[in-house]
Amino acid sequence: MTNRVANFEKVSVKQFIKDYKEIFGDEIFPSVLAKYDCKTIDEYLSLIWDNIELPTRSTTKSAGHDFRCPFDIDIYKSHPITIPTGIRCVIEDGWHLQIVPRSSMGFNYEMRLVNTVGVLDGDYYYADNEGHIKAKIDVKHTLKLKRGDKFVQGIFVPYGITIDDDVTAIRTGGIGSTGR
Repeated sequence: MTNRVANFEKVSVKQFIKDYKEIFGDEIFPSVLAKYDCKTIDEYLSLIWDNIELPTRSTTKSAGHDFRCPFDIDIYKSHPITIPTGIRCVIEDGWHLQIVPRSSMGFNYEMRLVNTVGVLDGDYYYADNEGHIKAKIDVKHTLKLKRGDKFVQGIFVPYGITIDDDVTAIRTGGIGSTGR
């Protein structure tokens, strides 16, 4: 029996737009706006957000839930790019979510996550950024992702704690928020 331990959701459109602009700025090629019949970057990003798909498994035996790229992007060798997925995840106690490249991306493009494996704790869902899952990736061979292409996967993994654990701190931020 497979454990059902989490649920994917979208972050708010406001959070998605904020994070996209923090990564890429608020400039966009007029040709991109025209392609999607949009007048402003916010209108374009709202349309992108509307079309974000929640991660899913491809087969009944798949361990990983495939994340899809929310927009078209080209990634070049030694130029890491952070992709805001528009996704967050509520996770039951005793589990965490690992984000890793899809096997085909690692094999064909030598794609890697800059932090090797993304570990999302259950309390990240409550972070100031709504628990927005982002993937910073690098490649050795140019990778052209189209909107909807699968590029990373999330795998739920159980964890344990020490018998004498007495942590009471509560997360408020994202990467690095729990200190050094």
